[in-house]
Amino acid sequence: MSTSPPPLRRALIAGATGLVGRELLPLLLASQRYAQVQVLLRRPTADLPHDPRLAVQVVDFQSLPSLPPVDDVFIALGTTIKVAGSQAAFRAVDFDAVVHTAQAACSAGASRLGVVSALGANASSGVFYNRVKGEMEAAVSALGFESVVIVQPSLLVGDRERLGQPVRPGEVWGARLLGWLPRSVRPIAARQVAEALLREVARGEPGVRRLRSGELR
Repeated sequence: MSTSPPPLRRALIAGATGLVGRELLPLLLASQRYAQVQVLLRRPTADLPHDPRLAVQVVDFQSLPSLPPVDDVFIALGTTIKVAGSQAAFRAVDFDAVVHTAQAACSAGASRLGVVSALGANASSGVFYNRVKGEMEAAVSALGFESVVIVQPSLLVGDRERLGQPVRPGEVWGARLLGWLPRSVRPIAARQVAEALLREVARGEPGVRRLRSGELR
């Protein structure tokens, strides 16, 4: 007896113009798992794939509107303190915007959540960056999703110039000099992170799972 294919799901992605998000969006559209892919943006852009299933919405992440129904939400929002300009501005993106998006998606019916965090995330850390990431992980894990996947990549490698982002010399040299390190901490391509996040969210395993950088390759 033949079995019917699983029903198509609806995805939402926030952070589609960043290193990981730029790799993740075409993967979502190519997966043939989704009937619709919603994209939340802070500002308009024409640099997105053309696909009839793509729905783009420009929003204020600090005051999100009610979202259309969604099943799977992917959040790849993030910045640096240097780019943000202050610790408060950094937290507004890497904690507030991430948590607000997850809350809005949960209210819209999402049952699966995939989030890009960072290696070393720890809510008790004395390092501000790691502490904010850890606090974000704890906050989204408590929202009631059936399945939560948190990926914790090491130093991300990707084409920042293509994204209109400034090249970070420290990252370039870090990628060259740290390639000999163990898999668990060496720099990782944004594409690998995106592929792992989509794969693990698709599994829909109940509970909260944290995947460190070495597990994403």
